[in-house]
Amino acid sequence: MDKFSKNIVLLVSFLTIFLLASSSCAQNCSDYRFSENNIYKACNSLPALNSFLHWNYHQSSHTVDLAYRQTGITSSNWVAWSINPSGGDMIGAQCLVAFRNSSGLLRAYTSPISSYSTRLEEGPLSFRVPRIAAEFTNNQMIIYATIELPRERTSFTHVWQHGAASGDTPLMHSTDGEHVRSVGTIDFSTGLTADVGTATAGSRNRIRNVHGVLNVVSWGIIMPIGAMAARYLKVFKVANPAWFYIHITCQSSAYIMGVVGWGLGLKLGHDSPGVQRTAHRNIGITLFVLATLQVFALFLRPKPDHKYRFYWNMYHHSIGYTVIVLSIVNIFEGLDKLDPEKKWKRAYAGVLIFLGAIAVLLEAYTWYVVLTGRRQSTSDEHPHEANGVNGA
Repeated sequence: MDKFSKNIVLLVSFLTIFLLASSSCAQNCSDYRFSENNIYKACNSLPALNSFLHWNYHQSSHTVDLAYRQTGITSSNWVAWSINPSGGDMIGAQCLVAFRNSSGLLRAYTSPISSYSTRLEEGPLSFRVPRIAAEFTNNQMIIYATIELPRERTSFTHVWQHGAASGDTPLMHSTDGEHVRSVGTIDFSTGLTADVGTATAGSRNRIRNVHGVLNVVSWGIIMPIGAMAARYLKVFKVANPAWFYIHITCQSSAYIMGVVGWGLGLKLGHDSPGVQRTAHRNIGITLFVLATLQVFALFLRPKPDHKYRFYWNMYHHSIGYTVIVLSIVNIFEGLDKLDPEKKWKRAYAGVLIFLGAIAVLLEAYTWYVVLTGRRQSTSDEHPHEANGVNGA
C-alpha cells in the first residue's frame, strides 16, 4: 500500500470515528424525539445526573420554551431544574419541579428556594412562567415550560437535582457524588454553557480528603500511640524519662495536626451550609474543646508529691481516654460520610486491632511487673516469712 492509500485509510477511519461519536451525542440530545413532536433548536447534555436541556429562545418576547429531561428516574422521585438570577447555587434558585403525587398524578409546579431546609413548596417565581407541564415515561421525567427571562439578561446559573418523594412531599436530595456537580452556567441566546460544578466539587473533595487523612492520622493513630507510651513504657527503667518526651511529642503533634483537620472541617461546613453533619460536627467540636483543655492543663500540672497531683492525674487520664474514644467514634462517623472505598475503613480498623493487640500484651506485662514488684517488696520487708520461716 503506497503512502497516498495509507492517508486515505487514516482519513476514512478518522471520519468514521468522528461520525460515530457525533451520532452518539446527537442521539442523547439533539436527535431526541419528544412525544408531541416538540422541536427545539438548542440542547445541551448536562454533565451530571443523566440530564438534558432543550430550548428555544425568542428574542422578541425575551422568553424561553424549554424541556428538561432526566433519565434513570423512578415514579417515586422528584426532579427539578432552576435558574438562579442571583448567581448562587441553591439559595435564590427559581425551580421548576415535577413528581408523581400520592394520587398517582403527575404534578408540575414552580418553587422558589429561600432556605436550605426547603421542601420545594409551591410558590410564584421572581419571573413569570406562563406554562408548565410534565411527562413521565420509561423511567424518564420531562418538564416542559415557558419562562419569561428577567429583563435584559440571557445568561444565568442553572441548577438541576432529583431526590425521593414521600407522598406529596419532596425529600432532601443526596449531598454527594453527582448531586454536588449539578450546577453550571447557560446563555439562552448564544447557547453557550459551562460546567462550574466539577471544579467546585473537585476542590471540595480535595479538602474533604485532606481533612479525613489529617484527622485519622492525628486523633486516630498518633494520639492513641502517645497514650500507650505514657501508660506502658514507664514500667521499663531504661525508658525513663524517655516515655514522657515520647508522650508529649505524640500528643502535641497529634493536637496540631488535629486542629488543622478540624479547621478544614469547619471550612467544609461553611462552604456546604445545606449539608447536615450534626453528629460528626458536634463530636468534632467536643474533641477540640477537650483536647485544648488537656493542653492548658499541662501548665497547671502539680509536682509529683503535691497533694493535688492525684486529682490532676484523675482529670488528665479521664479526659485523655475520653478524647481517644470519641476520636475513634468520630473517625468512623466521618468515613461513613466521606464514603471512600471500603478498603480504607478496613485499613483503619486493622490499625486499631493492631494497636489494641499491642495494648493487651503491654497491659498484661505491666500488671506482671507491678505484681512482681509488690511481691519482691514484701519479701524484702519480711525475709523470713517470705522463705516460710516464722522466726521462732
